[in-house]
Amino acid sequence: MHELFFLVLITTLLAAGCKKEEAPATEITVQAEHPEQGSISDHITADAILAPLAQAAIVPKIAAPVKKFYVQRGARVKEGELLAVLENADLAATAQDNRGSYEAAQAAYATATKAQVPEDVQKAELDYAQAHANLDLNTSIVNSRKQLFAEGAIPGRDLDTAQAALVQAQAAYDTAAKHLESMRSVNRDAELKSAQGQLTSAEGKYKNATAQVGYTEIRSPINGFVTDRSLYAGETPAAGAPLITVMETSSLLAKAHIAQNLAQQMKIGDGASLVVPGIKDPVDAKVTLISPALDPGSTTLEIWLKVDNKKGALKVGTPVKVSITGRTVEQALKVPVSSILTAQDGSKSVMVVGTDGAAHKKAVEVGIQDGDDVQITKGLSTADMVITNGSYGLDEGAKVKVGPADDDDAKPAAGKGGDKD
Repeated sequence: MHELFFLVLITTLLAAGCKKEEAPATEITVQAEHPEQGSISDHITADAILAPLAQAAIVPKIAAPVKKFYVQRGARVKEGELLAVLENADLAATAQDNRGSYEAAQAAYATATKAQVPEDVQKAELDYAQAHANLDLNTSIVNSRKQLFAEGAIPGRDLDTAQAALVQAQAAYDTAAKHLESMRSVNRDAELKSAQGQLTSAEGKYKNATAQVGYTEIRSPINGFVTDRSLYAGETPAAGAPLITVMETSSLLAKAHIAQNLAQQMKIGDGASLVVPGIKDPVDAKVTLISPALDPGSTTLEIWLKVDNKKGALKVGTPVKVSITGRTVEQALKVPVSSILTAQDGSKSVMVVGTDGAAHKKAVEVGIQDGDDVQITKGLSTADMVITNGSYGLDEGAKVKVGPADDDDAKPAAGKGGDKD
């Protein structure tokens, strides 16, 4: 009986001791703030390569040794400036020979048009005039002898003789008239065309020879810098190989490929920035080209961004990161990205501090993300107190207090996964 009494007493005391050790619920320290309202912009990022604004890899049109270079690598050149000359003594001699032939053809053409052709026409006109006069004379003789024959003053054979001479005069007249007509049209045109053809042929040969000499003078087609000059004077460039390369690098183009849906969010003139290796601050740029067609291999669009390079700090071929400012939303509701919780099904939510001092989950919809800020399109208002640090792992209804970060207080919540930051 006494043993039973002591057992009940001990059990009661133990139960009382356990109840006394129960601690009140712990408040977890979190950081929280109201959503900010302001402008937010979408930024499209991509990898790009810096390319020159213009480039000319100059390939000689003829194969000949280099006679002389006038520039070195790195030299600043202007459009039309003489860069090098190839050996051209043989071509110059050919041009001189063709020039002589051309001048001779010019003289022959002048003779044909001003002397020979007019003389031939004048002779045909004189022959025609003589034949016409002879025809008139014989016609008059025949008429006169017909009258005399009718009067019996002359025998019949004299009339026959006059009529035969008239027939001959008529034939001579017809021949002279046709010859004159031919000289005035067909023959004259043919002779003029022949002379013109010889002149044109000689002129073409002379111009071709002159052009061949011109091809030995290598001139810059653009303004820029000489970036490559691989040969020395006396060497002959390989067929199809550039002799000198000139690039315009006062401005550069960052060429990138982006998805079609992203390209639809931008337009020509949009601002952008480049992150260049070795340069601390981002470099400003602008969108200058959006390809009108997809790349068939990658189904992406090529875009060009123009960046100023007057100081020469940027180098062609450098890989860079580009960030292009896309659509902008004014008066957007923004929260730090660290406050966004993502469920396994992809849904988004945040934890807010309720009026009861407890954490409550709110489903939200997000829009544009710009760095550490994210747009909330649905689910929050500026009156909500959003937990920005310490929300990860918080249970619904957990007691929280807003204050500076406290490792000891944050451990219970962080024990389930830790803060997102």
